[in-house]
Amino acid sequence: MPTETTDYLIVGAGIAGASLAFELRALANSVTLLEAEDQPGYHSTGRSAAFFSETYGNDAIGALTTASRAFFAQPPAGFCDTSLLSPRDVIILAGPGELDELGARYAEMRKVTDDVSLETVDFALERMPVLRRSAVAGCLWEPGSQRIDVHALLHGYLRGFRRGGGRLVTGARADRIERRRGLWSVATPAGDFHARVLVNATGAWADQLAERAGVSPLGLQPLKRTACLIETEPAIDCADWAAVTDLHESFYCMPEAGQLLLSPADESPVPAGDVYADDLDIAVVVDRFETVTTLQVRRVLTPWAGLRTFAADRSPVVGFDPSVDGFFWLAGQGGYGIQTAPAMARLAAGLATGTDPAADWLRLDPDRLSPGRFPM
Repeated sequence: MPTETTDYLIVGAGIAGASLAFELRALANSVTLLEAEDQPGYHSTGRSAAFFSETYGNDAIGALTTASRAFFAQPPAGFCDTSLLSPRDVIILAGPGELDELGARYAEMRKVTDDVSLETVDFALERMPVLRRSAVAGCLWEPGSQRIDVHALLHGYLRGFRRGGGRLVTGARADRIERRRGLWSVATPAGDFHARVLVNATGAWADQLAERAGVSPLGLQPLKRTACLIETEPAIDCADWAAVTDLHESFYCMPEAGQLLLSPADESPVPAGDVYADDLDIAVVVDRFETVTTLQVRRVLTPWAGLRTFAADRSPVVGFDPSVDGFFWLAGQGGYGIQTAPAMARLAAGLATGTDPAADWLRLDPDRLSPGRFPM
């Protein structure tokens, strides 16, 4: 079985690991990217309905999203053959009695962007004609939000990484991790790998991988998010509709490949693993959708679930572990890993190589967290 030595060994080839590998290719002599599955992005990245919205997430997420805008708008030459962004405006619904709360949310969003407005019930019905008038008191409109082509983004990063001399190895689950004489040694079914720096970009498995490496976990918690495509009665042509959610994000729906995608926006704590949609979660979102609209769900076509992993403060974790040399965290992106990937990867590459030690301007270092604590 082959043995390989590299400067940087990144474990996890989802959007976090792939984007960092892309940025490191020009800063390091050698970078290897390991993926446990047979294809990159299987668990979280490939199941994401990703948006670019500067108002989605906390202050750290908003700053990283804004800093990623230029990359999404104009990726490097040869990165992809299609646009990474496509227009998809968002409306946020307020129900009866929620107009004051709607106004407060509007004031908060205006601190981030001018590209948001308070609108009427009639406006909401223009953007989604099947809304039930009695269920809506008003709405917020974010016309500049956009869908992200997740497949093009992930494979653009991977393609650029390989062109730059990086190596991607799939089917390479990190079974045994040891540190010997200043190097990390990782045994996998695809061979043994040695590296000066080990990057933990394993998403929901980040704490598990850390413990395998003798590093204290940070209390990262995987949360399940459910979604489905539906067929309605009557049939609809929803291609030009806005994406819709409510003030409490109790559901969202959006056009998706000629169908309508629904999610209860659930965050159910689960162990790291391959997750599936529960019938109850699907029933919940169908009920919420039918309460807000005049449509009936005739059939659920495709249900699925994915993982969103958070630290206690719901901000990402980026930086070297304070207690173990050469162990670098890139984890806890939650549901924001796609929209923040360009800025997050640049920040992480600067910290991992020491080329930009001031890169952690958002204080995302692992030292800020108390191990093993995640308030629910």
